[in-house]
Amino acid sequence: MTLQAFLLLAAALFSVGLYGALSQRSIVMLMMGLELMINGIVAAAAGFWHQVSPGAADGQVLVLVAITVMALEMAMGFAVVTALFRARDVDMADDAGDLKG
Repeated sequence: MTLQAFLLLAAALFSVGLYGALSQRSIVMLMMGLELMINGIVAAAAGFWHQVSPGAADGQVLVLVAITVMALEMAMGFAVVTALFRARDVDMADDAGDLKG
C-alpha cells in the first residue's frame, strides 16, 4: 500500500467521524464519531510509520497500544453513559449538559 492510500483512508475515516460527531445528538453516536476520528488519526500515523521504516515493528506496537487504550476509553465512556441513563433517563448530549452542579 502506498502512503496516499493510507492518507486517503485516514481522511475518509476522520471526515465521517467529524460529520457523525457534529450532526448527532445522541451521546452514543457522538462517541462513535469521536472513535472514528481517532481511528483516522491512528491510520495516518501507521501509514507514516510504514513509510519511514517498513521493516521495523515499532510502529505496529505503538498502533496496537493506541487501539487498546482507545477501546478502554470507550468502554469507560459507555459505562458512564449507561450510569447516566439509568440514574436520570438522559440519552441526549443536550440534556446531559444540564446536569452540572
